[in-house]
Amino acid sequence: MSTAAAERYQISADLVPRLVRAGALTAVADGLFSSVLSVAAYHSTVTRLFQGVAGVLLGKEAFEGGTRTAVVGVLMHIGVAFGWSAVFLFLVLRWRWIRNVLASRYGIVKVACLYGPLVWMAMSLVVIPLLVHRAPAITIRWWVQFFGHIPFVGVPIVAAGRR
Repeated sequence: MSTAAAERYQISADLVPRLVRAGALTAVADGLFSSVLSVAAYHSTVTRLFQGVAGVLLGKEAFEGGTRTAVVGVLMHIGVAFGWSAVFLFLVLRWRWIRNVLASRYGIVKVACLYGPLVWMAMSLVVIPLLVHRAPAITIRWWVQFFGHIPFVGVPIVAAGRR
């Protein structure tokens, strides 16, 4: 086995536990961040927050669906957390320079400062607008999410996803 193949095998041998850890930590951290923000800053409810998530696929009817559509939103949120965790792990496996940055001083923070906002921009500027057929509103709330994605999305994915 070549050195590169051995390194790739070593990196990918624990891929599933890393994915589970990254996805679960991200779903919980971002879910708690969004929930506290919704209740404390926006005077809404956690149910309404996750109905809004479900509304991306179900439309405005999600807000009339009660707990059932909130659960759909929670499941969607978890799926997105695992999806972005999988993307990160794929990138770590493919790009040595990411592994090198991760191995450097403050590597987790460096990569999280890029990856967290990248996730937010991809979701808010591309994925969600494509699904709801509406342009995003770049308001103070958008920027709170932008910077909030560093500690509550980037850090859990990067810290749990690294080897």
